[in-house]
Amino acid sequence: MCLFSILVDTNIMESIESLSEIYKALGDPTRLRLLKLLTNQSVVFCGGNCDGSNFLCVGALANKLAVTQSAVSQHLRILRQAGLVRGERRGAFMHYSISPQGLEQFRNLVSQTMGRQFSSGTG
Repeated sequence: MCLFSILVDTNIMESIESLSEIYKALGDPTRLRLLKLLTNQSVVFCGGNCDGSNFLCVGALANKLAVTQSAVSQHLRILRQAGLVRGERRGAFMHYSISPQGLEQFRNLVSQTMGRQFSSGTG
């Protein structure tokens, strides 16, 4: 096996590990619901500065999902570590939104690791 093949195999293995971590983050229904809410940017009363166009606070997300703020915070931490959401402090509240850069990196990682046929759905 040539050195190039070894390097390519190493890069692919690292990409597979990264992709696996993202899929683990996406593997929880509550986290998928959070991503959907952040994608839709639906405004719910939170007591903070949620504007519905960019970021939603933990309280708004918790109210909408009918779960505790603590649980939402833990799920958002996992999504943030996976690079799928970003947080911004506004006063006493943390507000979250989808990370466009993170989603683009995820798409690229799927395409590079699994191949264009896999990522585009063409066969």
